[in-house]
Order: sequence, then structure tokens, then C-alpha cells
Amino acid sequence: MLNKVMVIGNLGRDAEVRYTAGGSAVARFSVAATEKWTSKDGQRQERTEWFNCDLWGKQAESLSPYLVKGKTVYVEGKLQTDEYTDKDGQKRRNTKVRVDALTLLGGGGERQERAERPPQDSHSDPLTDDDIPF
Repeated sequence: MLNKVMVIGNLGRDAEVRYTAGGSAVARFSVAATEKWTSKDGQRQERTEWFNCDLWGKQAESLSPYLVKGKTVYVEGKLQTDEYTDKDGQKRRNTKVRVDALTLLGGGGERQERAERPPQDSHSDPLTDDDIPF
């Protein structure tokens, strides 16, 4: 059997990190993957699928500052469905991606981009080939 999901998309919200009673970190976020095509009659079409994702452990702690709304990511994992009973006594199911690997692809994420931008020094000289060590 195979249960594998691969998604490239944009984060729909900032990651929210919580901790289990046992102390394990889990970062929760959503990824929107948009498919675009032209219909037979020449009309542009678009459909967006939303994926709720859980990232566990050290990855959750170290990557969560970079998982901000609008950031483009590649997520790889497996589908996991939880069943629960809501406050009205109705049985519900929630399917999410349990993330095994995540790659930041760039784009989007204003807060993260500002944090990575080096400070501007108006007195520094531009880099030359002599500045590169290889």
C-alpha cells in the first residue's frame, strides 16, 4: 500500500505551533494549491484545493518562523484522517497531511522576507570577483 501526498502551494495562514502533553511540538498550517487551465470554449478556469498540514518535532520548531502566510512551499507526507464527535453529538472526520518533508521555495511571506533581508549599509563597496573565496 502507498499513502503519499506531494503539494506545491502557498501558505494560507501563518503556522501555529502548539505542544502536546508529552512536550512534542506540532506546527499547523494550510497550503493552497491552485490549478489553472483554459476550457474548450477559451475561458480561463481556476480551482484551488486546500490542504491542512501538521509538521511535528524539531522541524516544527525550527521552520515555524518561516512558515508565514503567502510563502510558497513544497510539502511531502501522507494523508491522515481523524474522527471525532462534535458538540452536537455528530461524528465528524478531518483529513490532513502529516508532513514528512517540507521545502521553502521562496516567494510570498512578507514577514519572513523582511527578517532575511540584510541591513543596508550605504558605505559598503559592491562585491567583486576577488571577494569570492573559490
